[in-house]
Amino acid sequence: MINEKRVRLLQKGNETNGPVIYWMSRDQRVHDNWALLYSQKLALEKKKNLGVVFNLVPNFLGATIRQYGFMLKGLQQVESELKKFNIPFFLTQGNPDFVIPRVLNDLNASILVSDFDPLKIKRIWKRDVAKKINIPFFEVDAHNIVPCIFVSNKVEFGAYTIRPKIHKALPEFLDEFPELKKMKSSELQSEKINWTEIINSLEVNKNVKEVDWIKPGEVNAQISLKEFLDNKLDKYSEDRNDPNKNALSNLSPYLHFGQISAQRVALTVEQFYKKNPSAEAFLEELIVRRELADNFCYYNPKYDSFEGFPDWAKKTLNDHRKDKREFTYTLEEFEQAKTHEELWNAAQMEMVRTGKMHGYVRMYWAKKILEWSKSPEEALRIAIDLNDKYELDGRDPNGYVGCAWSIGGVHDRAWTERPVFGKVRYMNFNGAKRKFDVQSYIDKYIK
Repeated sequence: MINEKRVRLLQKGNETNGPVIYWMSRDQRVHDNWALLYSQKLALEKKKNLGVVFNLVPNFLGATIRQYGFMLKGLQQVESELKKFNIPFFLTQGNPDFVIPRVLNDLNASILVSDFDPLKIKRIWKRDVAKKINIPFFEVDAHNIVPCIFVSNKVEFGAYTIRPKIHKALPEFLDEFPELKKMKSSELQSEKINWTEIINSLEVNKNVKEVDWIKPGEVNAQISLKEFLDNKLDKYSEDRNDPNKNALSNLSPYLHFGQISAQRVALTVEQFYKKNPSAEAFLEELIVRRELADNFCYYNPKYDSFEGFPDWAKKTLNDHRKDKREFTYTLEEFEQAKTHEELWNAAQMEMVRTGKMHGYVRMYWAKKILEWSKSPEEALRIAIDLNDKYELDGRDPNGYVGCAWSIGGVHDRAWTERPVFGKVRYMNFNGAKRKFDVQSYIDKYIK
């Protein structure tokens, strides 16, 4: 069964005799995907064919070949896996407001289903597509365990306000997925995709190279999950803030591209690992913190700007706007890791080389950008630009909220007042030294 509270009708319309189309975007997987399952449910009930469309935009918020390559290799797996279920996969290219209506018309589609995404650009795409079609258009939250719009109807102050709402709803929503069914073969056929040609046609930054330490796709996501739970979860609570210890799950790129379901991860932990002392800490990050980020981006359209900061943070940053900065750097100097501090430079080089910066260090990294920039606006812009250019999981609600927490006090409280930061939480080199062996980390990425 699919909980209808996951589903929202974006637009009414008149059905044709054609297929149900799932416009896949955020949730790029075949299994454990409520949006695909709902699309299939409609198709089977109405005795219609089912197809999946993924539209590749020519550029997306500064993404490079590092992110596009990871995504496209994952989508190759989606195409081959869907074939096993007789579900054709269509890869289109161009601006969604033009391409999606055209494809729906070409296929004589009867119903459109999309997955939920809180980012402004995705919501604009859906709005513009809706204006050009006259068939029913549904949205399914396949990313959050407790659907974003169900759990709250406003910006939450922090984890402490959203946590009880999520925990109250978890028994209803943390349910097992039904199996995807094999469709009867139909006249709806997709052409074989030339993936090499697609990758070569991309007009994106190819200087930020792909990484090979993590393998993309749904199958590899499941392998990574099992490896983490079997070999790292025991030490997660104890070691997660130490970048020298390999304690993190490394699931964030898979979760970002929807190559694994957070709900599947949580179900696995609940079923097999719940007695592990680190399970609670891990599930807090996976469920509460992730869904808090979606909440912020959905209900605060200024999530990527100074104006999106809480009032107390805007006031204190404005009060300290003219404070003397001991050091200031340009975007280019930050990007090339040319600051005076080796710890910050090492963090930047970890991200540039691997596409993933350790979570604790990423907070420190962003706070130092605030300390060494001419204004909080410039600091936020630089942090987002660098994060989105190099991180595999860039352009994600977690990334926007992480930068906004570090620079603008989002989901945090006022602390002791000091220059530049005002009452925004401060982090320094000596604090990092108390957390972990800073020199070992520096040596790994600088020397």
